[in-house]
Amino acid sequence: MKVKTPEQLKNIDIFHPYILIIAILLFIIVSIPIVYFSNELPQPSPYLYLYILIGILFFILGCLFPKILAKVSKKFKNKLVAIKSIKTKKLTKIPLLSTYRPKELILIGIVILGIVFQIINLIYLGGIPLFSGVLKAQAATKLWLFSYIFFIIGINLLLANYDRKTNYILLIIGLFLFVLTGYRTTPIAILLSVFITLYYSKNIKIKYQLIFIAIISILLILIGFIAIQSIEWQQWRLNAFELISYRAGFTLNILDKATRLAGSTNGTLFYYTLTGFFKATDPRVLVGSAVLNQSKSITATIFGPAILDFGTLAMGIQMFLIGLILKLLHILQKHIKQIATAFYGIILGQTLIWIETGPTDIVVWIFYLIGISIIIYYFYKLKVGKGSIELNTVNESNKAKVNYDSNKANSDGD
Repeated sequence: MKVKTPEQLKNIDIFHPYILIIAILLFIIVSIPIVYFSNELPQPSPYLYLYILIGILFFILGCLFPKILAKVSKKFKNKLVAIKSIKTKKLTKIPLLSTYRPKELILIGIVILGIVFQIINLIYLGGIPLFSGVLKAQAATKLWLFSYIFFIIGINLLLANYDRKTNYILLIIGLFLFVLTGYRTTPIAILLSVFITLYYSKNIKIKYQLIFIAIISILLILIGFIAIQSIEWQQWRLNAFELISYRAGFTLNILDKATRLAGSTNGTLFYYTLTGFFKATDPRVLVGSAVLNQSKSITATIFGPAILDFGTLAMGIQMFLIGLILKLLHILQKHIKQIATAFYGIILGQTLIWIETGPTDIVVWIFYLIGISIIIYYFYKLKVGKGSIELNTVNESNKAKVNYDSNKANSDGD
């Protein structure tokens, strides 16, 4: 077996959409100690893993679909070749005291707006939700939601376009404020998305990648442990590491039960997810009611809600579409950069979190809708002629023109 050199390892694309499969397998592995080597939780049915396998296969099919489509559609193949031929300006370092560009100031304003909304939200709550179960239950206000949308979009676009050291101060401030809300998913999503954005825009060194992974892991463990210990009506005897395994095992058990109740919610989970801005009903509470007959907020993995709503086929279609959208965005971000990279980071980071929480967040569907709009925009605006390509881009130069040889170009969709 040939061992890869450090240079070869550096060139591995660790945030290819297939990382979702690795993350799903890691989630299952994390659950093993508590599920199979303790009496804390029952062992799920072996058929559970068949459903997970079906979901993964549909996801792979979605990732491969652009490649398949390129083989049967010359027009689509030429679009892919055209995208791969685009040369965009690389991210450049900006001197500390250099003048701010108008677009940069707008993005900084969006980030600061998100920070201000979160500060107001914490003041309105009258305390720190991280240390109070009561406040945590009240923290997810509309103000919190808008602050999160503004901050995560703004910070990723800012870092994808402008490499200015002072921008990282805004990242740290915002991250700290979202940690105080007591929710694990939002600070982890912020860090994951920024990690992915910087990975593609800056080609960050391996040592910094390891630092990011370490910070994400520590936050995941500490926030979850502190928050759950602060819930006044619950008493836990598990340590921080056992708690991570317990949550994974419990969620897999919920998915196991959901597979036996396929179609039982008749689309209500999806309905209340899409109407999350206007209705107070939490889709995860509906999951708890359907699976456990309890009005508790329960997660059912990335597969569970679709199975509960419409059955196994719906889960397969969902995973196919997730794979397709992520793959098309992955192709775009490698060549378009900037906005495509930022939203690929946001959407992939949120999808990785969905492995546990499930697609029951309206905000993530909004990000997916923006991602689809980006895909349609670039594929529609890309004009392929005889020997030339024209594209109206978001770069400072509004039109990039390159020559290509469609017979020699690689159109495998990677």
